Amino acid sequence: MNRSNTTIISASTNKGFIYEFKKNLPLFIMLLPGVILLIINNYIPMAGIVIAFKRYRFHGNFFSSIIKSEWAGFKNFEFFFKTPYAYQITRNTILYNLAFIILGLIVPVTFAILLNEMTNKRTAKLYQSVMFLPYFLSWIIVSYLAYSLFSIENGFINKTIIAALGMEPVKWYFEPKHWPFILTFFQLWKYTGYNVVVYLAAITGIDNEYFEAAEIDGASKIQQVWYITVPLLRSLMIIMTLLAVGRIFNADFGLFYNVPRNSGQLYPVTDVIDTYVYRALRNTNNISMATAAGTYQAVVGCITVFTANYIVRKIDKDKALF
Repeated sequence: MNRSNTTIISASTNKGFIYEFKKNLPLFIMLLPGVILLIINNYIPMAGIVIAFKRYRFHGNFFSSIIKSEWAGFKNFEFFFKTPYAYQITRNTILYNLAFIILGLIVPVTFAILLNEMTNKRTAKLYQSVMFLPYFLSWIIVSYLAYSLFSIENGFINKTIIAALGMEPVKWYFEPKHWPFILTFFQLWKYTGYNVVVYLAAITGIDNEYFEAAEIDGASKIQQVWYITVPLLRSLMIIMTLLAVGRIFNADFGLFYNVPRNSGQLYPVTDVIDTYVYRALRNTNNISMATAAGTYQAVVGCITVFTANYIVRKIDKDKALF
């Protein structure tokens, strides 16, 4: 009897992809539009990476330009790394993203736990909605909100707070030392609400029996959070961190370009790979070097996420992303 059962299970599990495809055909059909969109938007444009290895010049249409342009090898990458800005923009991109990853993990998890512990659920929903609202604002709007705060002549901080203290107005858009904190604040302000929703959904999915058993054993609220909530959120926290690590070489263009209003005096602390590539295209029209910078950004980011996932897999295989 046991032998026949074993035979049935092994036969059903070894039918392969064709069997699964036929069995789940409606699901695959539903998936098809998303796959087509992904191929068009993410995979077909990858052919343009060849521009990074050519001295791109216009020769009629786009495809003939790629074919007829002179092969340059790694000279575009050499030119990029020899510029005085290569270290600066790479440093800024990595350090900002490290700060965003750490704070983007601690702050949303903390707020999600606090909202979950609130007894008045209507008030909790109100707070959650207020926190979520900035996520829907474009960086253009956020940049004008920042300007209304930091304008030298008419900004709220200079005109109201600093003037009341009898201090000299601060030239916010000409002093780089303030902007690492300003950019970090606006990034958290915009994305914390979204991440709170993600973690709060995971917390509400935790079985209440864990908390009831802990309460019977005399555990305090802090102990319940530390020994039940946080451990059960660990898998989600690792996945979110791995996804963020994969974009550690990608900066939020709107944040670093619009909020500082592209002020040249702030480049030492606000210039990142994305803004540098944009200005290289707009000002110098050097498509090849801009593509080389983007390729460098993508390749190193890919290596980073694979490395981070490998480390997590070595520590705990079940918590790895893939």
